[in-house]
Amino acid sequence: MLNNDILRRLRYTFDFSDTAMIDIFAAAEHEVSRELVSDWLKREGEPAFKKCTDRELAIFLNGLINVKRGKREGPQPEPESRLTNNMIFMKLRIALNYKAEDILEILESVNFRMSQHELSAFFRKPDNKHYRECKDQILRNFLLGVQYKIRP
Repeated sequence: MLNNDILRRLRYTFDFSDTAMIDIFAAAEHEVSRELVSDWLKREGEPAFKKCTDRELAIFLNGLINVKRGKREGPQPEPESRLTNNMIFMKLRIALNYKAEDILEILESVNFRMSQHELSAFFRKPDNKHYRECKDQILRNFLLGVQYKIRP
C-alpha cells in the first residue's frame, strides 16, 4: 500500500481537516505546511501529487499516538526511516488502544477472518520464528474495518 493511501484513509476515517493533520505532525515535533499535506492527499496521477515517505508517515503515526493516547514522558521516539506494514499496523493498534479481540472483531466486520495466533504473529519481532509479514490485503481490510466502526 502507498503511504499516501494510508494517510488519505486515516484522514477520511477520523474526518481530519488540514489543520488537524498539521497538528498531528506537530504533536510529533515536526512541522509541515498545508500545501505539503494537500499534495500528499492528492491522487497519484494529479500534477501536484507528492509521495509521502516512510519517515513522514512514521512521524504522522507517532503524532497520532501522541494525540490519541497522550505524549509519553522523556524524549519522543525517533521516526523510522523504513516502515513495514507490520510497523504501521502496530502503530495504529497503539494509537487506537486496540486489543487483539478488538482487531479481530474489526476484521470480522469486513468479512476477513483470522485467528488470534495469526494476528499475534504480526506484532512479534522480525527475528522471532513465529513472526509473519503483514500483507497489504490485511492492512487494507483493517483500515476499512476501522473506517466502518468510526464512520458507519
